[in-house]
Amino acid sequence: MVMEKTEKKIMVAVDESQESMYALSWCLSNLVSDNVNNVKLVLLYVKPSPSVHSLDAPGHIFSSDVISNLEKYGKDLASSVMERAGAICRKLNTTNISMERVVGSGDAKDVICSAVKKLEADTLVMGTHSYGFFKRALLGSVSDYCAKHAKCPVVIVKYP
Repeated sequence: MVMEKTEKKIMVAVDESQESMYALSWCLSNLVSDNVNNVKLVLLYVKPSPSVHSLDAPGHIFSSDVISNLEKYGKDLASSVMERAGAICRKLNTTNISMERVVGSGDAKDVICSAVKKLEADTLVMGTHSYGFFKRALLGSVSDYCAKHAKCPVVIVKYP
């Protein structure tokens, strides 16, 4: 016997950008309405892995102060992003849905796809930075990758 899910999970990938905050607003306005019950909104922020290795270019060892300051900066940034996202949710009066905040660390595209699978998201919503061809070719596109590899439908919201 197959059990039907009673809760719909919508995961929104958020970061420091206005594009991701716009995607969150769009999601709340278009995918989550006041008359929808049993929706869980999962806000996912991915901290980039520190690009610090134990040795810098000249071969000096980074002090533990530098490493702890980088870790604190990452935590502060995650808190700031989640607070901005929470403010958008409060502004759009999403009192009828439950919310979970998840912070991951690593390569954004891998962490997002892994979180979709692990948390069993029904839909992934994300913004796009609308990079041009060359920048996208060099940096890759997280949204393109997730659209191809996430194990759920993906909504990519373009910032106007």
